[in-house]
Amino acid sequence: MVLEYIIMIVKALVAPIAVVCCVPIEVWLERRGSGFIQDRPGPNRIPIFGRRNAGLIQPVADVVKLFLKEDIIPANVNRTLFLLAPFLVVFVAFTTFAVIPYGDVLEIGGMTIPLQVADVNFGLLYIFALASFSVYGVLLAGWSSNNKYSLMGGLRCSAQMISYEIAMGLSVIGILMVFETLRLNEIARAQGNLLFGFLPAWGVVLQPLGFILFLVAAFAETNRTPFDLPEADSEIVAGYHLEYSSIKFAMFFMAEYMAMVVASGVIVTLFFGGWQIPWLPTATLVAAVGPIVTALLQIAAFAAKLFFFLWFFVWVRWTVPRFRYDQLMGLGWKVMLPLALLNIFVTGIILLLIG
Repeated sequence: MVLEYIIMIVKALVAPIAVVCCVPIEVWLERRGSGFIQDRPGPNRIPIFGRRNAGLIQPVADVVKLFLKEDIIPANVNRTLFLLAPFLVVFVAFTTFAVIPYGDVLEIGGMTIPLQVADVNFGLLYIFALASFSVYGVLLAGWSSNNKYSLMGGLRCSAQMISYEIAMGLSVIGILMVFETLRLNEIARAQGNLLFGFLPAWGVVLQPLGFILFLVAAFAETNRTPFDLPEADSEIVAGYHLEYSSIKFAMFFMAEYMAMVVASGVIVTLFFGGWQIPWLPTATLVAAVGPIVTALLQIAAFAAKLFFFLWFFVWVRWTVPRFRYDQLMGLGWKVMLPLALLNIFVTGIILLLIG
């Protein structure tokens, strides 16, 4: 019984620790990646014992700088909501990752341990519910700041959410129709099957249009370029977090990167097999290398896929220019929504024909 409680506590700590640890890696990847894309070295001026270490210490210096900066609260803000907003967005980013599986079930010593913080039968609904809830933090930040640029950022976020959230929700209906479950670990497990005897039955193979729509909506969900309109610096200075400083600004900054981790994890789980290693099902791996090594290999496979999409977020940000506000709204309502409905219709017809 004591061992079970210890396992529960460790699993409860896995999600927030993993997400937080990914943030400095993402910051380094963003800065160095943007430097290489723009043909410049990127940050490399923080030496440790005389060695620059490719700028790996720069995120640590950024954290120290943000903690030591003066925390300024403007006089005319709604203080309660102003202080609540950054905590809200960070809380949502922390808790959303809890239902994403990073490995199959580990069976050892007569115990069955799901490699997932919370294996709930409504996992996908849980993610969408919390993702929708996160917009309140941005809205509260924009409205409570008593600043016209911040308010404009909050309004943009609300309009942007309406335009892409519907298409995002509809884009995964095809996945639900194919795998017939909301449980994320079962979706990942089902993608271990093979099509035509050789092709992994990943979601991207079964639902290519759904994947494209979800990927585009994920950029809007995380407020990343080319859909970073709520904080477009060339138009509204910094948008909803303009009046925030020190650690509260750092929380908004950190929440964006944590949202990237969650979005990448959902993309990997729904469309790229999750923890699955192609052509190596869990039973085969367990028979070959044992359950513990199997779990480590599956976690490594999930992490590799996750970091690929984190890099993809960086790549797109420093390659594609920002959309205009009307272009984003038009894309959401006139392109993505009809395509998402078409994808559901075509998926239903195909499933009906194949029985």
